[in-house]
Amino acid sequence: MINQFIEFATNHWEMVAVFVAIAATLVFTETRGGARSVSTSAATNLMNEKDAVVIDLRPANEFRTGYITGSINVPSAKLKDELSTLEKHKSSPMILVCKNGMTAGSSAKELIKAGFDVYKLQGGITEWQSASLPLVKK
Repeated sequence: MINQFIEFATNHWEMVAVFVAIAATLVFTETRGGARSVSTSAATNLMNEKDAVVIDLRPANEFRTGYITGSINVPSAKLKDELSTLEKHKSSPMILVCKNGMTAGSSAKELIKAGFDVYKLQGGITEWQSASLPLVKK
């Protein structure tokens, strides 16, 4: 099997080089000053043991379709304007939740700059639902 991999890598070195470059870029981007990603079980532990505050970054209409108990809805487009209202939660860890876990990173950087302890939920609310965890609906 290793011999087949080496043969493939030798015959298709361009593809392997592109794959390595993309993987390195992804690792670099994820580790560069951004929020730590947490699984649904780690997020639940943070909420239960450290009173983490869940910030749902989805628009209000998506938020109303189902959200994690106790979540605060602050759409990512309005995050800068709402920083002052989040100040009272600065002593608690924050878990950012978006739809798929893809957009929480940019919001996390904003909160980290403001001095918050920030995590982002891997896979977002979609992963939460896939794990059959409860959602509140308005």
